[in-house]
Amino acid sequence: MRVLYIDTSSDYLYSGIVIDDKLISEVKRKYEKDLSKEALPKVIELFDKANITPKDLDKIIVVNGPGSFTGIRIGITIAKTIAWALNINITPISGLTAMAISCDKDSYKMPLIDARRGYVYGAIYDKDNNPVIEDSHIELKDLLEKANDLGNVIAISNNDIKIGKENYDPNILKIVKYFENSEDVNPHLVNPIYLKKTEAEEKAGL
Repeated sequence: MRVLYIDTSSDYLYSGIVIDDKLISEVKRKYEKDLSKEALPKVIELFDKANITPKDLDKIIVVNGPGSFTGIRIGITIAKTIAWALNINITPISGLTAMAISCDKDSYKMPLIDARRGYVYGAIYDKDNNPVIEDSHIELKDLLEKANDLGNVIAISNNDIKIGKENYDPNILKIVKYFENSEDVNPHLVNPIYLKKTEAEEKAGL
């Protein structure tokens, strides 16, 4: 099976191509404001390194949230464009779940994405990556209180969050193997999962 993985839900591009349970090419790089410009060319480079073309893919796994509004749209747009053009279905996944899967610690896992103003996109998973606290847009202090009730919880993030944490380094092969048999979705039905309202929606009281 040939799988393309894409995660642009933060300031980073995490992407890779897995062929028959082997990670053939990958990119893990922080782009911040250049993400929209750099993401597609870097994904194209992955195909060159893997010596395949997009039409050779069997599946695309894309993070559709939560996280950066702009970032999420970038990854979904790339995935949907390839999938629609080549009639390939997509498996959309939570970036927080991907973070938990990448952590090998035998404990509760609390992936975090900074949502500013004291809020995070966060969740808590058990050691088998089952959600104990579902993906939420939540005040960090409130999530930490929930974590304290559970005991040994490892925080995971690639953001500068002022708590003790493990830096997120995605294990793309492990993520892909976890989801490779998950249900696919028609590309037209893949939508962002923001969890948080946009500023315009908040101001409009929607």
